[in-house]
Amino acid sequence: MEINIILVGIIAACVGGVIGALLRSKVGSSKIANAEKEAGEIVDRANRDADSIRKEADIEAKDTVLKAKTDWEDEVKEIRRDLQGQEKRLQQKEENLDRKGAQLDDRDSEMQRREQSLRDKESNLASKQKEADELVAEQRGKLETISGLSSEEAKKMLLDSMESEARHDAAKLIKQIEEEAQEVADKKAKNILALSIQRYAGDYVAEKSVSVVPLPNDEMKGRIIGREGRNIRAIEAATGIDLIIDDTPEAVIISGFNPVRREVARRSLEGLIADGRIHPSRIEEVVKKAEQDVDESIREAGEQATFDVGVHGIHPEIVKLIGRLKYRTSYGQNVLQHSLEVSFLCGIMASELGLDVKMAKRAGLLHDIGKAVDHEIEGSHAVIGADLARKYGESAEIVHALAAHHEDEKPETVLAVLVQASDALSGARPGARREMLETYVKRLEDLERIGTSVKGCESCFAIQAGREIRVLVSSEQVSDEHAHVVARDIAKKIEEEMTYPGQIKVNVIRETRAVEYAK
Repeated sequence: MEINIILVGIIAACVGGVIGALLRSKVGSSKIANAEKEAGEIVDRANRDADSIRKEADIEAKDTVLKAKTDWEDEVKEIRRDLQGQEKRLQQKEENLDRKGAQLDDRDSEMQRREQSLRDKESNLASKQKEADELVAEQRGKLETISGLSSEEAKKMLLDSMESEARHDAAKLIKQIEEEAQEVADKKAKNILALSIQRYAGDYVAEKSVSVVPLPNDEMKGRIIGREGRNIRAIEAATGIDLIIDDTPEAVIISGFNPVRREVARRSLEGLIADGRIHPSRIEEVVKKAEQDVDESIREAGEQATFDVGVHGIHPEIVKLIGRLKYRTSYGQNVLQHSLEVSFLCGIMASELGLDVKMAKRAGLLHDIGKAVDHEIEGSHAVIGADLARKYGESAEIVHALAAHHEDEKPETVLAVLVQASDALSGARPGARREMLETYVKRLEDLERIGTSVKGCESCFAIQAGREIRVLVSSEQVSDEHAHVVARDIAKKIEEEMTYPGQIKVNVIRETRAVEYAK
Protein backbone atom coordinates (compact mmCIF):
# COMPACT_ATOMS: atom_id res chain seq x y z
CA MET A 1 0.00 0.00 0.00
CA GLU A 2 2.85 2.39 0.80
CA ILE A 3 4.36 1.80 -2.63
CA ASN A 4 1.06 2.68 -4.24
CA ILE A 5 0.88 5.91 -2.27
CA ILE A 6 4.41 6.87 -3.31
CA LEU A 7 3.59 6.13 -6.95
CA VAL A 8 0.49 8.29 -6.75
CA GLY A 9 2.57 11.15 -5.31
CA ILE A 10 5.19 10.86 -7.99
CA ILE A 11 2.59 10.78 -10.70
CA ALA A 12 0.88 13.81 -9.23
CA ALA A 13 4.22 15.72 -9.07
CA CYS A 14 4.99 14.82 -12.66
CA VAL A 15 1.58 15.89 -13.75
CA GLY A 16 1.99 19.16 -11.88
CA GLY A 17 5.41 19.76 -13.44
CA VAL A 18 4.09 19.09 -16.88
CA ILE A 19 1.12 21.31 -16.34
CA GLY A 20 3.36 24.08 -14.99
CA ALA A 21 5.66 23.81 -17.97
CA LEU A 22 2.78 24.01 -20.34
CA LEU A 23 1.30 26.93 -18.57
CA ARG A 24 4.58 28.72 -18.53
CA SER A 25 5.08 28.09 -22.19
CA LYS A 26 1.60 29.30 -23.14
CA VAL A 27 0.83 32.22 -20.94
CA GLY A 28 4.33 33.45 -20.60
CA SER A 29 6.10 34.68 -17.66
CA SER A 30 3.10 36.61 -16.39
CA LYS A 31 1.20 33.55 -15.60
CA ILE A 32 4.00 31.35 -14.27
CA ALA A 33 3.29 32.35 -10.71
CA ASN A 34 -0.43 31.41 -11.00
CA ALA A 35 0.49 28.12 -12.57
CA GLU A 36 2.98 27.32 -9.87
CA LYS A 37 0.41 28.20 -7.32
CA GLU A 38 -2.19 25.92 -8.90
CA ALA A 39 0.44 23.23 -9.22
CA GLY A 40 1.19 23.50 -5.55
CA GLU A 41 -2.49 23.22 -4.71
CA ILE A 42 -2.76 20.17 -6.92
CA VAL A 43 0.26 18.58 -5.19
CA ASP A 44 -1.26 19.32 -1.80
CA ARG A 45 -4.51 17.74 -2.80
CA ALA A 46 -2.62 14.77 -4.19
CA ASN A 47 -0.69 14.45 -0.92
CA ARG A 48 -3.88 14.62 1.07
CA ASP A 49 -5.54 12.02 -1.15
CA ALA A 50 -2.43 9.85 -0.82
CA ASP A 51 -2.54 10.08 2.97
CA SER A 52 -6.19 9.23 2.97
CA ILE A 53 -5.59 6.20 0.73
CA ARG A 54 -2.63 5.11 2.89
CA LYS A 55 -4.74 5.23 6.05
CA GLU A 56 -7.57 3.25 4.43
CA ALA A 57 -5.05 0.71 3.20
CA ASP A 58 -3.53 0.37 6.67
CA ILE A 59 -6.98 -0.15 8.20
CA GLU A 60 -7.92 -2.71 5.55
CA ALA A 61 -4.61 -4.54 6.03
CA LYS A 62 -5.11 -4.67 9.78
CA ASP A 63 -8.65 -6.05 9.30
CA THR A 64 -7.36 -8.72 6.91
CA VAL A 65 -4.58 -9.73 9.29
CA LEU A 66 -6.99 -9.89 12.19
CA LYS A 67 -9.45 -12.04 10.26
CA ALA A 68 -6.67 -14.36 9.07
CA LYS A 69 -5.41 -14.70 12.62
CA THR A 70 -8.91 -15.53 13.88
CA ASP A 71 -9.39 -18.14 11.14
CA TRP A 72 -6.00 -19.66 11.85
CA GLU A 73 -6.74 -19.89 15.56
CA ASP A 74 -10.10 -21.63 14.83
CA GLU A 75 -8.37 -24.07 12.47
CA VAL A 76 -5.67 -24.78 15.04
CA LYS A 77 -8.33 -25.48 17.66
CA GLU A 78 -10.10 -27.90 15.29
CA ILE A 79 -6.83 -29.65 14.47
CA ARG A 80 -6.01 -29.89 18.14
CA ARG A 81 -9.39 -31.48 18.88
CA ASP A 82 -8.88 -34.03 16.04
CA LEU A 83 -5.43 -34.83 17.32
CA GLN A 84 -6.77 -35.33 20.81
CA GLY A 85 -9.49 -37.70 19.46
CA GLN A 86 -6.94 -39.67 17.42
CA GLU A 87 -4.63 -39.84 20.38
CA LYS A 88 -7.45 -41.22 22.50
CA ARG A 89 -8.34 -43.83 19.89
CA LEU A 90 -4.70 -44.84 19.47
CA GLN A 91 -4.39 -45.19 23.22
CA GLN A 92 -7.48 -47.48 23.25
CA LYS A 93 -6.08 -49.56 20.38
CA GLU A 94 -2.77 -49.83 22.15
CA GLU A 95 -4.53 -51.08 25.26
CA ASN A 96 -6.48 -53.63 23.12
CA LEU A 97 -3.27 -54.76 21.45
CA ASP A 98 -1.66 -55.19 24.82
CA ARG A 99 -4.55 -57.38 25.97
CA LYS A 100 -4.48 -59.44 22.74
CA GLY A 101 -0.72 -59.79 23.02
CA ALA A 102 -1.15 -61.18 26.50
CA GLN A 103 -3.81 -63.61 25.25
CA LEU A 104 -1.57 -64.71 22.38
CA ASP A 105 1.24 -65.29 24.80
CA ASP A 106 -1.06 -67.49 26.88
CA ARG A 107 -2.18 -69.40 23.76
CA ASP A 108 1.39 -69.81 22.61
CA SER A 109 2.27 -71.30 25.96
CA GLU A 110 -0.72 -73.64 25.73
CA MET A 111 0.19 -74.69 22.17
CA GLN A 112 3.73 -75.39 23.23
CA ARG A 113 2.44 -77.58 26.05
CA ARG A 114 0.12 -79.43 23.62
CA GLU A 115 2.87 -79.87 21.03
CA GLN A 116 5.10 -81.30 23.67
CA SER A 117 2.30 -83.67 24.76
CA LEU A 118 1.70 -84.72 21.12
CA ARG A 119 5.39 -85.33 20.57
CA ASP A 120 5.42 -87.51 23.65
CA LYS A 121 2.38 -89.47 22.39
CA GLU A 122 3.89 -89.83 18.92
CA SER A 123 7.04 -91.12 20.44
CA ASN A 124 5.05 -93.67 22.47
CA LEU A 125 2.98 -94.66 19.39
CA ALA A 126 6.09 -95.05 17.28
CA SER A 127 7.65 -97.31 19.86
CA LYS A 128 4.44 -99.34 20.17
CA GLN A 129 4.08 -99.53 16.35
CA LYS A 130 7.63 -100.73 16.11
CA GLU A 131 6.91 -103.39 18.74
CA ALA A 132 3.70 -104.39 16.90
CA ASP A 133 5.52 -104.60 13.56
CA GLU A 134 8.21 -106.71 15.13
CA LEU A 135 5.57 -109.01 16.64
CA VAL A 136 3.67 -109.25 13.30
CA ALA A 137 6.88 -109.98 11.44
CA GLU A 138 7.79 -112.58 14.01
CA GLN A 139 4.36 -114.22 13.80
CA ARG A 140 4.35 -114.07 9.98
CA GLY A 141 7.77 -115.69 9.95
CA LYS A 142 6.56 -118.43 12.26
CA LEU A 143 3.42 -118.97 10.07
CA GLU A 144 5.47 -119.04 6.87
CA THR A 145 7.88 -121.49 8.49
CA ILE A 146 5.02 -123.74 9.64
CA SER A 147 2.99 -123.57 6.36
CA GLY A 148 5.90 -123.39 3.94
CA LEU A 149 4.16 -120.49 2.02
CA SER A 150 4.88 -116.80 1.73
CA SER A 151 2.26 -114.25 2.73
CA GLU A 152 1.46 -113.38 -0.92
CA GLU A 153 1.09 -117.03 -1.82
CA ALA A 154 -1.16 -117.64 1.17
CA LYS A 155 -3.29 -114.59 0.32
CA LYS A 156 -3.66 -115.72 -3.32
CA MET A 157 -4.52 -119.24 -2.24
CA LEU A 158 -7.17 -117.92 0.17
CA LEU A 159 -8.74 -115.65 -2.49
CA ASP A 160 -8.76 -118.46 -5.05
CA SER A 161 -10.38 -120.77 -2.54
CA MET A 162 -13.04 -118.20 -1.63
CA GLU A 163 -13.76 -117.43 -5.31
CA SER A 164 -14.05 -121.10 -6.22
CA GLU A 165 -16.30 -121.75 -3.23
CA ALA A 166 -18.48 -118.74 -4.08
CA ARG A 167 -18.84 -119.84 -7.71
CA HIS A 168 -19.69 -123.36 -6.63
CA ASP A 169 -22.28 -122.14 -4.13
CA ALA A 170 -23.76 -119.73 -6.70
CA ALA A 171 -24.03 -122.47 -9.32
CA LYS A 172 -25.67 -124.83 -6.82
CA LEU A 173 -28.08 -122.10 -5.70
CA ILE A 174 -29.01 -121.24 -9.29
CA LYS A 175 -29.59 -124.88 -10.09
CA GLN A 176 -31.69 -125.40 -6.97
CA ILE A 177 -33.82 -122.30 -7.64
CA GLU A 178 -34.40 -123.26 -11.25
CA GLU A 179 -35.29 -126.83 -10.34
CA GLU A 180 -37.79 -125.65 -7.73
CA ALA A 181 -39.32 -123.08 -10.10
CA GLN A 182 -39.62 -125.51 -12.98
CA GLU A 183 -40.53 -128.65 -11.02
CA VAL A 184 -44.11 -128.59 -12.26
CA ALA A 185 -44.14 -126.04 -15.07
CA ASP A 186 -41.25 -127.49 -17.04
CA LYS A 187 -42.99 -130.83 -17.51
CA LYS A 188 -45.67 -129.20 -19.68
CA ALA A 189 -44.27 -125.89 -20.90
CA LYS A 190 -41.02 -127.16 -22.48
CA ASN A 191 -42.87 -129.05 -25.26
CA ILE A 192 -45.94 -126.88 -25.81
CA LEU A 193 -44.46 -124.47 -28.36
CA ALA A 194 -42.62 -127.18 -30.29
CA LEU A 195 -45.72 -129.41 -30.26
CA SER A 196 -47.91 -126.55 -31.49
CA ILE A 197 -45.58 -125.82 -34.39
CA GLN A 198 -45.34 -129.51 -35.30
CA ARG A 199 -49.10 -130.00 -35.27
CA TYR A 200 -49.78 -126.92 -37.38
CA ALA A 201 -47.75 -126.02 -40.44
CA GLY A 202 -49.98 -123.66 -42.42
CA ASP A 203 -49.09 -122.01 -45.70
CA TYR A 204 -48.53 -118.32 -46.06
CA VAL A 205 -49.46 -115.95 -48.85
CA ALA A 206 -47.16 -113.17 -50.03
CA GLU A 207 -49.46 -110.64 -51.71
CA LYS A 208 -48.24 -108.36 -54.45
CA SER A 209 -49.19 -104.86 -55.41
CA VAL A 210 -50.10 -105.78 -59.02
CA SER A 211 -52.54 -108.18 -60.72
CA VAL A 212 -52.50 -109.42 -64.30
CA VAL A 213 -55.68 -109.82 -66.36
CA PRO A 214 -55.32 -112.01 -69.49
CA LEU A 215 -56.83 -110.76 -72.78
CA PRO A 216 -58.27 -112.86 -75.62
CA ASN A 217 -56.22 -110.87 -78.13
CA ASP A 218 -54.17 -107.70 -78.47
CA GLU A 219 -57.05 -105.97 -80.26
CA MET A 220 -58.83 -105.81 -76.91
CA LYS A 221 -56.16 -103.39 -75.61
CA GLY A 222 -57.38 -100.73 -78.03
CA ARG A 223 -60.99 -101.25 -76.98
CA ILE A 224 -60.00 -100.94 -73.32
CA ILE A 225 -58.15 -97.69 -74.01
CA GLY A 226 -61.06 -96.31 -76.06
CA ARG A 227 -61.28 -93.22 -78.21
CA GLU A 228 -58.71 -90.72 -76.92
CA GLY A 229 -58.31 -92.87 -73.81
CA ARG A 230 -61.82 -92.24 -72.43
CA ASN A 231 -62.46 -95.88 -71.46
CA ILE A 232 -59.24 -96.40 -69.50
CA ARG A 233 -59.74 -93.06 -67.75
CA ALA A 234 -63.29 -94.08 -66.80
CA ILE A 235 -62.05 -97.42 -65.39
CA GLU A 236 -59.28 -95.75 -63.37
CA ALA A 237 -61.66 -93.07 -62.06
CA ALA A 238 -64.31 -95.60 -61.03
CA THR A 239 -61.94 -98.07 -59.34
CA GLY A 240 -59.11 -95.79 -58.12
CA ILE A 241 -56.59 -98.21 -59.64
CA ASP A 242 -54.01 -97.69 -62.40
CA LEU A 243 -54.14 -99.79 -65.55
CA ILE A 244 -50.83 -100.46 -67.29
CA ILE A 245 -51.14 -101.42 -70.95
CA ASP A 246 -47.72 -102.03 -72.49
CA ASP A 247 -46.04 -104.45 -74.87
CA THR A 248 -46.92 -107.46 -72.74
CA PRO A 249 -48.80 -109.72 -75.15
CA GLU A 250 -52.48 -110.37 -74.38
CA ALA A 251 -52.32 -108.98 -70.82
CA VAL A 252 -53.24 -105.88 -68.84
CA ILE A 253 -51.52 -105.06 -65.52
CA ILE A 254 -53.60 -103.66 -62.65
CA SER A 255 -51.47 -101.69 -60.18
CA GLY A 256 -52.48 -100.40 -56.77
CA PHE A 257 -51.69 -100.76 -53.09
CA ASN A 258 -55.31 -101.15 -51.94
CA PRO A 259 -56.03 -104.88 -52.39
CA VAL A 260 -59.83 -104.43 -52.22
CA ARG A 261 -59.86 -101.82 -54.97
CA ARG A 262 -57.45 -103.93 -57.00
CA GLU A 263 -59.80 -106.90 -56.72
CA VAL A 264 -62.76 -104.70 -57.76
CA ALA A 265 -60.79 -103.51 -60.80
CA ARG A 266 -59.78 -107.06 -61.74
CA ARG A 267 -63.33 -108.35 -61.60
CA SER A 268 -64.64 -105.30 -63.45
CA LEU A 269 -62.10 -105.67 -66.24
CA GLU A 270 -62.78 -109.39 -66.58
CA GLY A 271 -66.52 -108.68 -66.79
CA LEU A 272 -66.05 -105.99 -69.43
CA ILE A 273 -63.82 -108.26 -71.53
CA ALA A 274 -66.31 -111.12 -71.33
CA ASP A 275 -69.24 -108.83 -72.18
CA GLY A 276 -67.44 -107.04 -74.99
CA ARG A 277 -69.30 -103.77 -74.47
CA ILE A 278 -66.75 -101.25 -73.20
CA HIS A 279 -67.88 -97.64 -72.81
CA PRO A 280 -68.05 -95.20 -69.81
CA SER A 281 -71.67 -95.89 -68.83
CA ARG A 282 -71.20 -99.64 -69.03
CA ILE A 283 -67.96 -99.35 -67.07
CA GLU A 284 -69.81 -97.67 -64.18
CA GLU A 285 -72.42 -100.46 -64.10
CA VAL A 286 -69.82 -103.23 -64.14
CA VAL A 287 -67.70 -101.57 -61.43
CA LYS A 288 -70.74 -101.18 -59.19
CA LYS A 289 -71.64 -104.86 -59.71
CA ALA A 290 -68.01 -105.85 -58.97
CA GLU A 291 -68.05 -103.88 -55.71
CA GLN A 292 -71.17 -105.77 -54.62
CA ASP A 293 -69.52 -109.07 -55.54
CA VAL A 294 -66.40 -108.17 -53.54
CA ASP A 295 -68.52 -107.24 -50.49
CA GLU A 296 -70.25 -110.60 -50.76
CA SER A 297 -66.87 -112.30 -51.10
CA ILE A 298 -65.67 -110.52 -47.95
CA ARG A 299 -68.71 -111.71 -46.00
CA GLU A 300 -68.28 -115.26 -47.25
CA ALA A 301 -64.54 -115.21 -46.38
CA GLY A 302 -65.39 -114.13 -42.82
CA GLU A 303 -68.04 -116.83 -42.44
CA GLN A 304 -65.68 -119.47 -43.86
CA ALA A 305 -62.96 -118.41 -41.40
CA THR A 306 -65.29 -118.73 -38.41
CA PHE A 307 -66.44 -122.10 -39.73
CA ASP A 308 -62.87 -123.36 -40.21
CA VAL A 309 -61.88 -122.31 -36.69
CA GLY A 310 -65.09 -123.64 -35.17
CA VAL A 311 -66.24 -120.55 -33.29
CA HIS A 312 -69.86 -119.38 -33.39
CA GLY A 313 -72.00 -116.53 -32.15
CA ILE A 314 -69.76 -113.79 -33.57
CA HIS A 315 -71.49 -110.51 -34.44
CA PRO A 316 -72.13 -110.10 -38.21
CA GLU A 317 -70.14 -106.87 -38.30
CA ILE A 318 -67.12 -108.62 -36.81
CA VAL A 319 -67.54 -111.38 -39.40
CA LYS A 320 -67.32 -108.73 -42.14
CA LEU A 321 -64.20 -107.29 -40.53
CA ILE A 322 -62.63 -110.77 -40.50
CA GLY A 323 -63.48 -111.17 -44.19
CA ARG A 324 -61.87 -107.82 -45.02
CA LEU A 325 -58.57 -109.18 -43.66
CA LYS A 326 -58.48 -111.40 -46.77
CA TYR A 327 -57.44 -108.31 -48.71
CA ARG A 328 -55.08 -106.96 -46.04
CA THR A 329 -51.37 -107.82 -45.82
CA SER A 330 -48.72 -107.18 -43.19
CA TYR A 331 -45.10 -107.27 -44.39
CA GLY A 332 -46.25 -109.51 -47.26
CA GLN A 333 -48.19 -111.92 -45.00
CA ASN A 334 -51.92 -112.26 -45.60
CA VAL A 335 -53.61 -111.09 -42.39
CA LEU A 336 -56.61 -113.47 -42.67
CA GLN A 337 -54.29 -116.45 -43.13
CA HIS A 338 -52.17 -115.15 -40.24
CA SER A 339 -55.28 -114.82 -38.01
CA LEU A 340 -56.35 -118.40 -38.81
CA GLU A 341 -52.84 -119.64 -38.01
CA VAL A 342 -52.79 -117.75 -34.68
CA SER A 343 -56.22 -119.16 -33.84
CA PHE A 344 -55.11 -122.76 -34.41
CA LEU A 345 -51.85 -122.25 -32.45
CA CYS A 346 -53.80 -120.71 -29.55
CA GLY A 347 -56.17 -123.66 -29.54
CA ILE A 348 -53.36 -126.21 -29.52
CA MET A 349 -51.51 -124.53 -26.65
CA ALA A 350 -54.74 -124.02 -24.68
CA SER A 351 -55.51 -127.74 -25.08
CA GLU A 352 -52.07 -128.66 -23.75
CA LEU A 353 -52.55 -126.36 -20.76
CA GLY A 354 -56.09 -127.52 -20.04
CA LEU A 355 -57.71 -124.16 -20.86
CA ASP A 356 -60.85 -123.25 -22.83
CA VAL A 357 -59.90 -124.16 -26.40
CA LYS A 358 -62.84 -122.38 -28.08
CA MET A 359 -62.15 -119.13 -26.26
CA ALA A 360 -58.46 -119.35 -27.18
CA LYS A 361 -59.33 -119.91 -30.86
CA ARG A 362 -61.81 -117.05 -30.75
CA ALA A 363 -59.20 -114.65 -29.32
CA GLY A 364 -56.62 -115.78 -31.88
CA LEU A 365 -59.00 -115.28 -34.80
CA LEU A 366 -60.07 -111.79 -33.64
CA HIS A 367 -56.69 -110.51 -32.48
CA ASP A 368 -56.00 -108.48 -35.67
CA ILE A 369 -59.49 -107.25 -36.62
CA GLY A 370 -58.29 -103.72 -35.93
CA LYS A 371 -56.17 -103.95 -39.09
CA ALA A 372 -59.37 -104.05 -41.17
CA VAL A 373 -60.10 -100.41 -40.27
CA ASP A 374 -56.77 -99.05 -39.01
CA HIS A 375 -56.48 -96.90 -42.17
CA GLU A 376 -59.79 -95.27 -41.22
CA ILE A 377 -59.33 -94.89 -37.43
CA GLU A 378 -56.33 -93.37 -35.63
CA GLY A 379 -54.47 -95.53 -33.15
CA SER A 380 -52.85 -98.93 -32.67
CA HIS A 381 -54.65 -101.81 -34.38
CA ALA A 382 -54.60 -103.75 -31.09
CA VAL A 383 -56.48 -100.98 -29.27
CA ILE A 384 -58.84 -100.46 -32.22
CA GLY A 385 -59.59 -104.18 -32.33
CA ALA A 386 -60.25 -104.28 -28.58
CA ASP A 387 -62.68 -101.34 -28.89
CA LEU A 388 -64.52 -103.04 -31.75
CA ALA A 389 -64.75 -106.32 -29.84
CA ARG A 390 -66.11 -104.50 -26.79
CA LYS A 391 -68.60 -102.61 -28.99
CA TYR A 392 -69.98 -105.83 -30.51
CA GLY A 393 -70.40 -107.72 -27.24
CA GLU A 394 -67.25 -109.83 -26.84
CA SER A 395 -66.26 -110.88 -23.32
CA ALA A 396 -63.87 -108.85 -21.19
CA GLU A 397 -61.24 -111.62 -21.37
CA ILE A 398 -61.30 -111.58 -25.18
CA VAL A 399 -61.11 -107.76 -25.23
CA HIS A 400 -58.10 -107.79 -22.90
CA ALA A 401 -56.32 -110.45 -25.00
CA LEU A 402 -56.78 -108.32 -28.13
CA ALA A 403 -55.52 -105.14 -26.45
CA ALA A 404 -52.49 -106.83 -24.86
CA HIS A 405 -51.10 -108.86 -27.77
CA HIS A 406 -48.69 -106.01 -28.67
CA GLU A 407 -48.04 -104.77 -25.11
CA ASP A 408 -50.44 -101.81 -25.45
CA GLU A 409 -51.73 -103.24 -22.17
CA LYS A 410 -49.84 -105.45 -19.76
CA PRO A 411 -50.97 -109.09 -20.20
CA GLU A 412 -52.84 -110.15 -17.06
CA THR A 413 -54.36 -113.48 -18.15
CA VAL A 414 -53.00 -116.75 -19.56
CA LEU A 415 -55.17 -116.23 -22.66
CA ALA A 416 -53.50 -112.88 -23.38
CA VAL A 417 -50.07 -114.49 -23.12
CA LEU A 418 -51.14 -117.32 -25.46
CA VAL A 419 -52.36 -114.85 -28.08
CA GLN A 420 -49.13 -112.90 -27.80
CA ALA A 421 -46.98 -116.02 -28.16
CA SER A 422 -49.04 -117.38 -31.08
CA ASP A 423 -48.86 -114.05 -32.89
CA ALA A 424 -45.07 -114.04 -32.51
CA LEU A 425 -44.82 -117.66 -33.69
CA SER A 426 -46.91 -117.02 -36.80
CA GLY A 427 -45.23 -113.77 -37.75
CA ALA A 428 -41.63 -114.67 -36.93
CA ARG A 429 -41.28 -118.13 -38.43
CA PRO A 430 -38.97 -118.30 -41.48
CA GLY A 431 -40.64 -117.15 -44.68
CA ALA A 432 -43.81 -115.85 -43.07
CA ARG A 433 -42.85 -112.26 -43.78
CA ARG A 434 -40.50 -110.82 -46.34
CA GLU A 435 -38.51 -108.81 -43.82
CA MET A 436 -37.80 -111.97 -41.79
CA LEU A 437 -36.45 -113.67 -44.91
CA GLU A 438 -33.85 -110.91 -45.16
CA THR A 439 -32.81 -111.04 -41.50
CA TYR A 440 -33.36 -114.72 -40.76
CA VAL A 441 -29.86 -115.93 -41.65
CA LYS A 442 -28.23 -113.00 -39.86
CA ARG A 443 -30.24 -113.71 -36.71
CA LEU A 444 -29.06 -117.33 -36.68
CA GLU A 445 -25.45 -116.25 -37.24
CA ASP A 446 -25.65 -113.76 -34.36
CA LEU A 447 -27.08 -116.42 -32.05
CA GLU A 448 -24.29 -118.87 -32.89
CA ARG A 449 -21.68 -116.12 -32.53
CA ILE A 450 -22.90 -115.25 -29.03
CA GLY A 451 -22.99 -118.93 -28.07
CA THR A 452 -19.42 -119.59 -29.21
CA SER A 453 -18.08 -116.47 -27.47
CA VAL A 454 -18.40 -118.14 -24.04
CA LYS A 455 -15.27 -119.66 -22.53
CA GLY A 456 -15.29 -123.45 -22.77
CA CYS A 457 -17.72 -123.58 -25.72
CA GLU A 458 -16.81 -126.16 -28.37
CA SER A 459 -19.70 -125.57 -30.82
CA CYS A 460 -23.10 -123.88 -31.02
CA PHE A 461 -26.17 -124.61 -33.17
CA ALA A 462 -29.28 -122.44 -33.69
CA ILE A 463 -32.40 -124.57 -34.23
CA GLN A 464 -36.19 -124.21 -34.29
CA ALA A 465 -35.97 -121.18 -36.60
CA GLY A 466 -33.81 -119.34 -34.09
CA ARG A 467 -36.08 -120.07 -31.13
CA GLU A 468 -33.49 -122.30 -29.46
CA ILE A 469 -29.70 -122.65 -29.39
CA ARG A 470 -27.71 -125.64 -28.20
CA VAL A 471 -24.22 -124.97 -26.88
CA LEU A 472 -21.79 -127.87 -26.48
CA VAL A 473 -19.18 -127.11 -23.81
CA SER A 474 -15.97 -128.85 -22.78
CA SER A 475 -16.40 -131.11 -19.78
CA GLU A 476 -12.87 -130.27 -18.65
CA GLN A 477 -13.42 -126.52 -18.54
CA VAL A 478 -17.08 -126.36 -17.45
CA SER A 479 -18.50 -128.29 -14.49
CA ASP A 480 -22.11 -129.41 -14.12
CA GLU A 481 -22.85 -126.58 -11.71
CA HIS A 482 -21.07 -124.01 -13.84
CA ALA A 483 -23.09 -125.04 -16.91
CA HIS A 484 -26.10 -123.24 -15.40
CA VAL A 485 -24.02 -120.08 -15.05
CA VAL A 486 -22.91 -120.37 -18.69
CA ALA A 487 -26.52 -120.74 -19.86
CA ARG A 488 -27.57 -117.74 -17.84
CA ASP A 489 -24.67 -115.63 -19.19
CA ILE A 490 -25.53 -116.53 -22.81
CA ALA A 491 -29.21 -115.67 -22.25
CA LYS A 492 -28.34 -112.28 -20.76
CA LYS A 493 -25.95 -111.53 -23.63
CA ILE A 494 -28.66 -112.38 -26.18
CA GLU A 495 -31.11 -110.05 -24.38
CA GLU A 496 -28.58 -107.19 -24.42
CA GLU A 497 -27.32 -107.51 -28.00
CA MET A 498 -30.30 -108.74 -30.06
CA THR A 499 -33.90 -107.83 -30.88
CA TYR A 500 -36.25 -110.76 -31.49
CA PRO A 501 -39.91 -111.73 -31.05
CA GLY A 502 -40.95 -114.16 -28.32
CA GLN A 503 -38.22 -115.93 -26.39
CA ILE A 504 -35.11 -117.98 -27.15
CA LYS A 505 -34.25 -121.16 -25.23
CA VAL A 506 -30.57 -121.69 -24.35
CA ASN A 507 -29.45 -125.31 -23.87
CA VAL A 508 -25.93 -125.88 -22.52
CA ILE A 509 -24.85 -129.51 -23.01
CA ARG A 510 -21.91 -131.02 -21.15
CA GLU A 511 -20.85 -134.61 -21.66
CA THR A 512 -18.04 -136.69 -20.14
CA ARG A 513 -16.92 -139.79 -21.99
CA ALA A 514 -14.57 -142.39 -20.54
CA VAL A 515 -12.97 -144.63 -23.19
CA GLU A 516 -10.66 -147.56 -22.57
CA TYR A 517 -9.55 -150.43 -24.79
CA ALA A 518 -9.19 -154.07 -23.68
CA LYS A 519 -6.20 -155.69 -25.30
